[in-house]
Amino acid sequence: MDLQLKGKRALVTGGSRGIGLAIARQLAREGASVAIAARDPAALEAAARALSDEVGTKVAFAAGDTGDDASARAMVETAAAALGGLDILVNSAARPAGETPPPKLAGVTGSLLWEEVNVKVMGYIRCAQAAAPYMIAQGWGRIVNISGLNARSAGALVGSVRNVAVSAMTKNLADELGPHGINVTVVHPGMTRTERMGPMLARRAEALGIGVEEMEKRMTAQTVIGRMVDAGEVADIVAFLASPRSVAITGDAIACGGGVKGPIYY
Repeated sequence: MDLQLKGKRALVTGGSRGIGLAIARQLAREGASVAIAARDPAALEAAARALSDEVGTKVAFAAGDTGDDASARAMVETAAAALGGLDILVNSAARPAGETPPPKLAGVTGSLLWEEVNVKVMGYIRCAQAAAPYMIAQGWGRIVNISGLNARSAGALVGSVRNVAVSAMTKNLADELGPHGINVTVVHPGMTRTERMGPMLARRAEALGIGVEEMEKRMTAQTVIGRMVDAGEVADIVAFLASPRSVAITGDAIACGGGVKGPIYY
């Protein structure tokens, strides 16, 4: 299937590594002009250079902090200037979940909660605020928000709050921006194999006194497909949602964690 992404211009935040980088790679492979954004200028430039060499086309980059109003706005404007406009925004800049044990109720503070919400919820809103005018002016656009399956399960209070908030924000933006030809969706990855996963598995396995393979087996026991999803497989879904082919989907959530046994979502 031709995703009709040739000539589209996409900004991927959190694009210097992990799921964000995988998404940028897939969009570029499909013919989109891509800019990646992240906070660390050196890591960002290195990722853009490596990705450019891999895909054979120039990948732009724009350093910025989505947790700050002015920085987020400047980041989007820099990317749009480099690309000659903006058709697609993928919000993927957030603190990764699962690296430390989630705090229980007594350990949740206002500063901790705000740090998470400021980057992953308000940060996504800041980027959408800066990107939407470009899309409105041309009558077409796609915004894809990367959230997570903590939105559908308990066990990480702060993680669930931020991810549910991203879903709620997504639906509100979809309703507001739909008349302008802009579709907005949210993607919920589950455990995903990225460069961070190996060290995290090793730490957890060591804490339990078991092997890494056994640790991964336990962590994926409740997935229907029986294995961990790769970042590139998440990127495949996002590329479709970012494309004109996805016109029938907006305001909705797509889970891509390999299927969770038991619950029915509708």
